Amino acid sequence: MDEQKKLLNKIKKYDFSLKELNLYLDTHPNCRRALAMFNNYNTLRQNCIDEYNRKFGPLTPEQSSGKEHWSWIDDPWPWERR
Repeated sequence: MDEQKKLLNKIKKYDFSLKELNLYLDTHPNCRRALAMFNNYNTLRQNCIDEYNRKFGPLTPEQSSGKEHWSWIDDPWPWERR
């Protein structure tokens, strides 16, 4: 598996874990262990997104860093980049 796909898979796994922890914390708001896990996975996810953006471009429009040019529309689209 190439690096781009590995990063996307890691981001997806963190997204899933964060959603599950979010649901758990909705019913167990005082669980320090779950909150620590949530914060840790959130940091790891953001690090993966930052790395993906540096290497392959933005995944979402709000991650586009162009100040002079709206780079989100530049070809290829994020899912087409290799």
